[in-house]
Amino acid sequence: MSSAEFDVDDNKFTLPVVKATEGPDGIVVSKLRNDGWVTLDPGFLTTAQCESKITFIDGSKSVLRYRGYPIEQLCEKSDFLEVAWLLRHGELPTQEQYDRFCSDINHRTMVGEDFRTFMGSFPRTAHPMSMLASAVNALATFYPDTTDVSDSDQLDEAATIIMAKVRTIVSYIFRRRRDEPMLFPDYSRGYVDDFLRMCFAVPYEPFESDPLYVHALGRLLIIHADHEQNCSTSVVRIAGSAHANLYSAIAAGINALSGPLHGGANEAVLRQLKAIRDSGKTVEEFVEWSKENGRRISGLGHRVYKSYDPRAAIAKQYLEKIMARSDTSRLPADERALFDVATELERIAMSDEYFISRHLYPNVDFYTGLIYRAIGFDPAMFTTLFALGRIPGWIAQYREMLADPNTKIGRPRQVYTGEDERPYVPMCDRG
Repeated sequence: MSSAEFDVDDNKFTLPVVKATEGPDGIVVSKLRNDGWVTLDPGFLTTAQCESKITFIDGSKSVLRYRGYPIEQLCEKSDFLEVAWLLRHGELPTQEQYDRFCSDINHRTMVGEDFRTFMGSFPRTAHPMSMLASAVNALATFYPDTTDVSDSDQLDEAATIIMAKVRTIVSYIFRRRRDEPMLFPDYSRGYVDDFLRMCFAVPYEPFESDPLYVHALGRLLIIHADHEQNCSTSVVRIAGSAHANLYSAIAAGINALSGPLHGGANEAVLRQLKAIRDSGKTVEEFVEWSKENGRRISGLGHRVYKSYDPRAAIAKQYLEKIMARSDTSRLPADERALFDVATELERIAMSDEYFISRHLYPNVDFYTGLIYRAIGFDPAMFTTLFALGRIPGWIAQYREMLADPNTKIGRPRQVYTGEDERPYVPMCDRG
């Protein structure tokens, strides 16, 4: 194993280096703690919390791969459940494995009457992400014999239950917001097809999902399935490192994803596009005003990608297909203009030196909200759909963390800069 030399004042350290298959190598700094030093890295910009074989990102080259497979190939040739298997097991399934996996999930999508009663206890105005996190946490109470993290069979069952029932839960959250009855799953349909039916069908009437919507939503679920050690995934791993069960860890990830700086960004993009549309300014005038006033434009730029987000390129393809159709889908007429605003905004961002020099290219959130709106989902549901797609990645990351012999309970250090020791002053003596 290679090593790195690190000098601080009169202290010299020899630190081991973990060689990466691709991307930056890792310098193991754990030894510094034993010698009275800690690394200070706000936001963990240069700190790796683990070794992982799941997802690789090269932000400078627009590269995203799951288990070595380019995201573009998976979106073109695969489907969401096959990608879920790939993330969990590391290899693409055989036909037999795939068929069994789909069957296992389809036959666990039903939720019991007690669980439906539990879901019905939330106010109709409750935020969908709060309901989703609570519901996933509650699954542990309905399936207590799947919560032992040391039992691989229980872990497999918990993963399948979550994959199956979150789809049903999300559809129920959506219908409850609209004061509509929950629909039972149809085992004969595909994962995405039946999800759309459970969301939009009218009881006792035949329903056929729009094939373009099925395919488009399936691609969005794939591009959201994992994204390396982001905020919510890190939370899942940290919770899991304490041996919190899979339900609890994924509920923690959902709560982290609910933040507007993380999963809520696609909703912010839609609000931004509406603000531009209603501003009375042209897109170019609005951009110039934003630059002059130091206002950030939502959907441009990414923490990791310093070039075009490959997920945005895929989402854009499907939005263009949807908007090119003569029936214009479910998108209200006044919102069709948002597509034109987004297209013009992207053109400016890709040609304006201000954005190019700052690597502010369209990210995945730039187009996904418009697709969700076209399909028929209201903005409050956007992050919930993001979570539905991210479930396979969270499961894979949790299981990899448990299997890693180097895993220790997460316990970051700090550099204390507060007051030194001082005596307590009685209240009557305080000036």
